[in-house]
Amino acid sequence: MDARDRWALRPTRSARGRPGQPRGNVALTTVAPVTEEASLIVPFSVNDFIDRAVQVYGDRIGAVDEPDQPARPLGDAQGELTYAEIGALARRQAAKLDELGIGVGERVAFVSHNSSRLLTAFFGVAGSGRVLVPVNFRLRPDEVSYIVEHSGARVLVVDPELEEALAGVKAEFRFVIGADDDLYAAEGIDPAPWEPDETATACINYTSGTTARPKGVQITHRNIWTNAVTFAMHTAVTDRDVYLHTLPMFHANGWGMPFAMTGLGVKQVVIRKIDGAEILRRVEKHGVTVMCAAPAVAAAVLEAAQDWEGEIPGRDKVRIIMAGAPPPTKTVVRVQEELGWEFIQIYGLTETSPLLTINRTRAEWDDLSPEERAQKLVRAGAPALGVRLMTDESPEGAGEVLARSNVVLEGYWAQPEESATALRGGWFHTGDGGVVGDDGYLTLQDRKKDVIITGGENVSSIEVEDVLFSHPAVAEVAVIGVPSEKWGETIKALVVLTPGEQVTEAELIAWCKDKAAGYKAPTSVEFREELARTATGKLQKFKLRAPYWEGFDRQVN
Repeated sequence: MDARDRWALRPTRSARGRPGQPRGNVALTTVAPVTEEASLIVPFSVNDFIDRAVQVYGDRIGAVDEPDQPARPLGDAQGELTYAEIGALARRQAAKLDELGIGVGERVAFVSHNSSRLLTAFFGVAGSGRVLVPVNFRLRPDEVSYIVEHSGARVLVVDPELEEALAGVKAEFRFVIGADDDLYAAEGIDPAPWEPDETATACINYTSGTTARPKGVQITHRNIWTNAVTFAMHTAVTDRDVYLHTLPMFHANGWGMPFAMTGLGVKQVVIRKIDGAEILRRVEKHGVTVMCAAPAVAAAVLEAAQDWEGEIPGRDKVRIIMAGAPPPTKTVVRVQEELGWEFIQIYGLTETSPLLTINRTRAEWDDLSPEERAQKLVRAGAPALGVRLMTDESPEGAGEVLARSNVVLEGYWAQPEESATALRGGWFHTGDGGVVGDDGYLTLQDRKKDVIITGGENVSSIEVEDVLFSHPAVAEVAVIGVPSEKWGETIKALVVLTPGEQVTEAELIAWCKDKAAGYKAPTSVEFREELARTATGKLQKFKLRAPYWEGFDRQVN
């Protein structure tokens, strides 16, 4: 048959995976004839992941929602949703946005703890050509207001637990999770078709940087697709895995795991609030085999394991993937020895979707002692497939880690100057200092940007300094990150008082908690007579940090 006479067949959006529809029963429809000039390239889209899940794993449980939450869980009494049901909800959500007149490219903000509704929104919002803006639920109302306004979100969806606190945050359309008659269109209503564009922005994730206000990181469909597939490959995910959402889904889109796990038909267990004992119970009940976490989560599990009766669940089965400031080597040893879980270290940023490097134990390390192996595992790792790394050896660069990959952000939303600075020279400038060894493994040594990573959360030191400066007793302040066994890093404020004024450490910490999100407040305040500065008056933070990092081979814990 001549190519000009062939007709391409593809599933219609309305026929994919309605609840109760047998798997594989996908209606086909004729589309434009294939010509010799037609491209066979299929644009990457977040829909690729949910479409495959619906077609291949439609009858399988795709998500187990948190049963103990302010809103009634989706699905049955246990909050279980099949992938066919998730796909149907995503279509109904897209159809609802059609009804509201929310066009392609317009923004929809979600302020939510982990939930099936947020998981569904990655496909219902971004999968219909709109832009999802997942917002950190720990932020204060004024911080959430800034993100909603800066992103231009016309729709705001709020967790019921936050409804009262965020009552003053406005948007053209405002919904509360759990009011499903408002959040989804009626059953049977199909959304308007969207022709995938892999270069289109799928999500905007706000992250703290070197300025007091967060920047909106534009992540495209291509970024998401590349990150999800390479992440799943490097961590050997299969449809036999069970994933526990210990990582907040708002945080760099849950590191891309909502997409990777969906595309491979993995059962996803939602946990709303982190508790070490509850994590162990979920691992035991659901047979969890993989999770992502900040070091503080591992510390919570290790603590809970001390009181656990019987064998630790998941031994020799669970893979725990960590990022942020890597934990001490003894924590890595404890994870592997006491829990019997495999420890995997990664490095990345919200701006890189996030995966840049991965560090997983390899055959060559099998004969090493646990301590020797842990020393190798706390490095940032080797570049993920498709990632190019180098360090800036110019006098201005001072060893800054630079990255180039299909996972690098499109730019910062409505901040062209910030985008140009971060992407200058055709490389993304991470703001982290490091060294790439002869074996290709990256070791982080220092943070060039004034960002502190504590418990997996980015905190702008400048933002905390601004809050402290607003206290009348504070004349000078420098905020730095210092080592913490529990949090990786924790926030310390070095303060010079205004002459004649007095204030206590506890009062300043309370002041910060009253004016910013609690996790951004210092955990300690040290009063100084003066702060080290250059001849031009610039704070020399590397000198201020140095005493606290003695004995460490890098200034990122």
